[in-house]
Amino acid sequence: MEKYILIMAGGVGSRFWPRSRKNLPKQLLNIFGQQTMIQETVSRIKNFVPPENILIITNKVQKALVEEQLPFLPKENIVAEPIGRNTAPCVGLAAKIINKKSRDAVFVTLPADHLIKNNKLFIETLNRAMDFAYQSKGLITFGITPTRPDTGYGYINFEKTRVENKIHRVIKFVEKPNIQKAKSYLKSGDYSWNSGMFVWRADVILDEISRHLPELSKALDNFDKSIKTKDLNNSLETLFNSIKGISVDYGIMEKSDKVFMIKGEFDWSDVGSWETVYELSKKDESNNALVGDVHTDRTKDSYIYSPEKFTSVIGLQNIVVIDTKDALLVCNRENVQEVRDTVQYLTKKNRDDLV
Repeated sequence: MEKYILIMAGGVGSRFWPRSRKNLPKQLLNIFGQQTMIQETVSRIKNFVPPENILIITNKVQKALVEEQLPFLPKENIVAEPIGRNTAPCVGLAAKIINKKSRDAVFVTLPADHLIKNNKLFIETLNRAMDFAYQSKGLITFGITPTRPDTGYGYINFEKTRVENKIHRVIKFVEKPNIQKAKSYLKSGDYSWNSGMFVWRADVILDEISRHLPELSKALDNFDKSIKTKDLNNSLETLFNSIKGISVDYGIMEKSDKVFMIKGEFDWSDVGSWETVYELSKKDESNNALVGDVHTDRTKDSYIYSPEKFTSVIGLQNIVVIDTKDALLVCNRENVQEVRDTVQYLTKKNRDDLV
């Protein structure tokens, strides 16, 4: 068994506007600390596999910056999708590339923009999942034990009887629930949050793509012949223009009979919005999280980011302020998911300078 890591880094991060832009999305920003999120993701696994076994799939706009932020990775391991087609084509492309390098490969699929603590436990869980995936030829998803009835996550319903230590067979995947359902899932004890992290053998996921997404499989087979040629970029254009976008969850995981879940007991967050950033940030005595030269007076329970200029916030509570060189966001914390609507508005107005 040879171990590989796929890091998916092609998202645009519209919920993190105005800091996040098409050419500088969330995963390329330092949301917490000095490292960017993709740098933190790679740091977690840099001693787990050699650099040549880490594959990054991003897009054309972001590729140069990914290379700049990860200079120790082989440049050929940073692959740019010409257009976004969701996660199933991304996984299929990675599986073809990895399978070309090793016919005995198991790889972990990780988003570039998650926050994970307890790294020792995380690596132990990766090892257990990879060993099980190799032996069982199963598709392994990471389930996070819920700590609250969160309506922002999808859920995994699993059999309580364990197949192995911390590994359960998956019954079904559940869309983001309303609060009543989320409370019932939490109470039942047989639902986990869907983390969007996976482990599988390269040959097994390719077989499952062939079984459940035959059109994608055929396109990948045609592309396979050009992986190690100088014509790779043109082949990628042909591949991505010939396929439809679909997520690996919908396209494979919800259809396959080989799906298992391993419990991830490390601290995890998908850092899905400014509200999540606020929750994870250090607070002052007024429960404010402040970044930059910020003064507050009778202000509480707020996240204020303003590194470019002095900012004073008076008499407000429960707000988010994100101040950049060319844009300002002010909203209630309850409305942070609607930041995407601003990005859609700017796109319709052809304000490419702001998206």
